[in-house]
Parts: sequence; structure tokens; C-alpha cells
Amino acid sequence: MFFLRMTLFIAVVCLAASASAQNLSAGRWIDLTHPFNEKSVYWPTAKIFTKTEVFHGHTEGGWFYSAYNFSAAEHGGTHMDSPIHFAEGGRTTDQVPVNQLIGPGIVIDVTRQAAANVDYLVSAADIEAFEAEHGRIRAGAIVLLNTGRAKLYPDRKAYMGTDERGAGAVAKLHFPGLGSDGAALLVERRVGAVGIDTPSIDYGQSKDFATHVKLMTNNIPAFENVGDMSALPATGSTIVALPMKIEGGSGGPLRIVARLPDR
Repeated sequence: MFFLRMTLFIAVVCLAASASAQNLSAGRWIDLTHPFNEKSVYWPTAKIFTKTEVFHGHTEGGWFYSAYNFSAAEHGGTHMDSPIHFAEGGRTTDQVPVNQLIGPGIVIDVTRQAAANVDYLVSAADIEAFEAEHGRIRAGAIVLLNTGRAKLYPDRKAYMGTDERGAGAVAKLHFPGLGSDGAALLVERRVGAVGIDTPSIDYGQSKDFATHVKLMTNNIPAFENVGDMSALPATGSTIVALPMKIEGGSGGPLRIVARLPDR
């Protein structure tokens, strides 16, 4: 009888612990997504976000109803670059595994360096310095690069160097990015994804998009125009980053959030 009671007690405790573990609403959540609207930042050559009203008001039947249409390029606002974006045969948006988009958060702070150099490239040395303090980046981690630029969004001129539109504006882009040597190290670490609070994982003056190519030829997606990371710890958060599931897409609008560890 004692054995049976102990077995039942242990089972109840395990069920309670399991239920507690599944309570994802607990803890503090931080939204890292910029809202989509007419001010959203898009590449100078990309179609910007537009929203048009279909209906908003009371119907003849007496109930309230609202509906809208929207359109935009895949790559703009807070969004994901899928591997196919820069890698022939890479995964499309709908093919990126969900478990690659949810994982332990790593936040590498380069705000000081980026403040001193608008074209700063996050290097392998920066990542190694982070690891020296916080430990080796584990496989499957979602690495976020905090350059401090999110606070400038959506002021296009301040945020990306120019508010001009068209092909001629591309040469005037200035913002930090991830260097190719840093990208190579993150590939070596087998991270799940890499995000940054700028318009591109490559810096504004890039001509060869080497960082995109390095990550995406290894099926590592990039999150761009990520929101303010200042409240995130260097380690210990959980990142959930789910893009619109566009079949065959090269990217798409992204809702990215972070769950902070319980205090």
C-alpha cells in the first residue's frame, strides 16, 4: 500500500511539473517586432507596405464589421530572409523547420562599436569575446546582434542612411551588419538563425552580400529589422520567431518575441 501511495504521489507531482512547464504564458514576454504600416522600412527598391480598407463600420444587418487588404514585398519591416533568398536550392520560407525558429536566445551587444562606426561589421572576434564571457554558443541557438539601431526605426534616413527610393538610393545606405568572418563562425557553431536590428544582415555598403551567402548556403535564415533588444539578457531568454508561411517564399513578415527567464 505504501509503495502504491508513493507511486501515485510521484505521478501527481510529475503531472503538476509537466503542466507548469507547459504554461508558456508565465514569465515576461518581449515583442521584438516593429508594427507594419506606411512607415515600415523597406529596401529602397522594394514595394512598401500598403493597407486599404474594404469595410469598417456597421452593416445593414446591424452588426459591426471591419476588413482590410494589404500588400508588400516579402523583405521589409521585421521579416525573415529564407535560405533560398541567397542560396540556390536553399529552403523556402515554408520549408524552414519550426524548431529552427524557436530556441535559446543569444544577444551579442555591439551598441558601443556601432555608435562609433555606422558601417560596423560584427566580427568573429566580437563573437569570441562574447563566448569568453558567457560560454560557447550552443547548436540551435538563435543569435541576435544588438547594434542599438532599433531606436531609430522607422526614421528611414537616420536608420538606414537615406530616405530616398529607387536603385540610386542603394549606394547611400549606411548601417552595421555581420561580417563574413563572424558569419563563418556562427555557421561553425551550427546556430539555428541570426537576427539583427538593421535592414540587412549585411552592412549597408555591402556589394557582394557575402554574409547572406555564407549563412544561407548553410540553410541558416536571417531576421532583419528586429526591434529593440535592450531589455534582453545576453543569455537565458527563449526566442520564438514565426514568419508568414509563404509557400515557395524567399522570406516574409515575421513576428518575433522573447521569453525572459523567471526571476
